[in-house]
Amino acid sequence: MNKYRQINSNEISALEKQHCSCSDWSKVFVSENFSTEHIQYCTFSGDIKLGAFNKEYTLDGNIKRHSGIYKAVIHNCQIGDDTYIYKTNNYIANYEIGGGCYIENIDILAVTEKSQFGNCTPVSALNEGGGREVPACDLLTAHSAYMMALYRHRPQLTKKLNSLFEQYAQGIASEFGHIGNNVIIRNCHIIKNVKIGDNATLEGCSELINGSINSNTFAPVYIGINVIAHNFVVSSGSEITEAAIIDRCFVGQGCQIGKQYSAADSLFFCNCQGFHGEAASIFAGPFTVTHHKSSLLIAGMFSFLNAGSGSNQSNHMYKLGPIHQGIVERGSKTTSDSYILWPAKIGAFTLVMGRHTEHSDTSDLPFSYLIEQDNETILVPGANLKSVGTIRDAQKWPKRDRRKDPNKLDQINFNLLSPYTIQKMMAGQEILQTLKQVSGETCETYYYQNNRIKNSSLRKGIDIYEMGISKFLGNSIINRLENDDFKNIDDIRKRLMPDTEEGLGDWLDISGLIAPRTSIDNIIRDIESEKISSLEELNDRFAEIHKNYYTLEWTWAIDKIQKRLGKSIEEITIDDIISIVENWKTSVITLDKILYEDAKKEFTLKVKTSFGVDGSEKEKQKDFEYVRGDFDQNQFVIEVQKHIEKKSELGNKIIAKLKQAQ
Repeated sequence: MNKYRQINSNEISALEKQHCSCSDWSKVFVSENFSTEHIQYCTFSGDIKLGAFNKEYTLDGNIKRHSGIYKAVIHNCQIGDDTYIYKTNNYIANYEIGGGCYIENIDILAVTEKSQFGNCTPVSALNEGGGREVPACDLLTAHSAYMMALYRHRPQLTKKLNSLFEQYAQGIASEFGHIGNNVIIRNCHIIKNVKIGDNATLEGCSELINGSINSNTFAPVYIGINVIAHNFVVSSGSEITEAAIIDRCFVGQGCQIGKQYSAADSLFFCNCQGFHGEAASIFAGPFTVTHHKSSLLIAGMFSFLNAGSGSNQSNHMYKLGPIHQGIVERGSKTTSDSYILWPAKIGAFTLVMGRHTEHSDTSDLPFSYLIEQDNETILVPGANLKSVGTIRDAQKWPKRDRRKDPNKLDQINFNLLSPYTIQKMMAGQEILQTLKQVSGETCETYYYQNNRIKNSSLRKGIDIYEMGISKFLGNSIINRLENDDFKNIDDIRKRLMPDTEEGLGDWLDISGLIAPRTSIDNIIRDIESEKISSLEELNDRFAEIHKNYYTLEWTWAIDKIQKRLGKSIEEITIDDIISIVENWKTSVITLDKILYEDAKKEFTLKVKTSFGVDGSEKEKQKDFEYVRGDFDQNQFVIEVQKHIEKKSELGNKIIAKLKQAQ
């Protein structure tokens, strides 16, 4: 912390000889080690505090620049040690600027009024007509936003959440802006009412108005050339580049927005990517990705989404305006030129192909295909669980987590199979079995939620869901027993007992956080009763649920195991557990073999079309191998084969261990 003294007459005289002026030198204070040497052609006004300027910068091309202030107009500012400021075409006003900053060739950098710096900007997510506004905020998480947007049936919750956001925003409101340490601001035009964290880089920005750039040493933020951003909050580790335009938006940690992307009234939570296309009133949960110029995401809630080129939705039917909304649950994909007419709700890990206008709700039929055929929606239940692409996505998301900040705002569960998706499979099985009973087993076509299901698809869907359920429950029981030294059934039953009662009942996907409904209800009650009194406390509660996920998961899993067996834990036998493990092993190996065969399709003769353009079939094969590799050497294929061996070995090991305890 610098100690400041009033500038003395000798220093004033030296500065004036260096073409500096001030309306009132008595308001200028300097640090103990201050030197006038590197301040030239400057105009000061208002309250000024200046640090010491001793550092020399080496730029690309080995160009040297010495810290100091040159050709600048400075009003009401505190400037830290070793900062370099050169050429303000207009002025810098009302800022506390940290040490080691590099500010060059800017037009205006100013705070013009008491500002909350984008905090509490209402973002009209999901519904363009309003009614689900979420306040942008430095501490906003996907989970608090989920509650704010979707739980409008609990007005007390909405009111109390709003008060928490307002409390935070009022706490940071100021007539002075803050620029952290080691910030680079270069060749930017207009920056007004923006606070900027440590190590941020702003380069060539056109206009930044009313916002927060929450950069830090661990996860710097980069804002690039020709970016226009109004009423925004940008979280740590994010990049907004290449003429992107955002207005009334929250950008979460590790996001990338660029290549002329435009977004209005939208929330982007961690690791989202938006390139080329357009977003309007979307709730983009974690890992929502859209890369194509022709893609429009509008009035929808998404997470772990991969939007194909030309993906589009409509949120009105030319009646009362753009008031309709839709939800695409986690892990879904939309293919090129896909279209969904809102309102609709698409189940988790669904592949959407073609145009769909029947307002489907497939939320209880996850891992499905929705395919357009003759202007109808064909539903293929469970088919996406057999797709190599689905498994590859599940493996890549953790690897593509770009968050470097140790304080992670969003609590992300990457599990493909969880109580959330398994309860959906169980519900899906029941739906399909009911359709078969009501319409008859020989019926060629079944209808559900305006979707057509072929007889063969229905039967396969029941089977694939059963494999998914068996795989999850078997995983749970193996994880529970694998590292235990049990000697008899009593030891096993003791280990099977849940550690907590929390976790029973329905589970929810709160935009990335997979949690029991009871846990979320407890948080809601504590918000409404003001037991949770700050956003920091709320975020800690979400983090605690995420931390305890596997403990809570076991409570749910053992409850389902008991119900499927029709026995309590005290009645479960070793033969029952062996049967569960056998079913698990069969399901895992069967699914892996299906994935193996699905991967093999990527190496068929048809896929090799256009390879080896001017050569023979042999040259086509060689060209393909040089570009795509050999099937048997493909890393995913190798992993599948190893997975089959590993899980077979694990299953046999557990079964042998159980038999010894009989």
